[in-house]
Amino acid sequence: MTTETNSVLDTVKEAFAPVTEAFTKLQNLEVPEAAREFVKKQAETAKVRAADMHAGSEKVTAAIETAVAGSVSEAAKISRNIQQAFYQDAEAFFAGIDKLASAKSLSEAAQIQSDMVRARGEVFVSRAKATTEYLGKLVTEGAKNAQDNFAKVYSKTA
Repeated sequence: MTTETNSVLDTVKEAFAPVTEAFTKLQNLEVPEAAREFVKKQAETAKVRAADMHAGSEKVTAAIETAVAGSVSEAAKISRNIQQAFYQDAEAFFAGIDKLASAKSLSEAAQIQSDMVRARGEVFVSRAKATTEYLGKLVTEGAKNAQDNFAKVYSKTA
């Protein structure tokens, strides 16, 4: 059997000899200079693009960070203003109760009540106007900041 086995192995070796020889030559095959230069240039281009993409993503992150920080600051400011308004309203209400309690007649109480309602209406109109102006300013500044941030981000990539 060993003679037969050796014979079969020799036959297989002979059948694959051209493939083995081609593979051996392929391993020793020289890559042309132009092909190596092409691969080097493509690798360098990819490296530069990766660096540009990283820089662009850093700019986008910074723009988002700036926008979010500004939004948080404005939200805190709005919250403080609302708290202040609630406090002022409570003070005005209790001052009004105190005035009403000091009224000596029904007509005097009606006058005090009328003055309080008018004063509260004026405060409401004043707050509504200030809020409208403030929100308009926020929208304008937000749009300008967004435009500036996108300009910074896309100026280099364009």
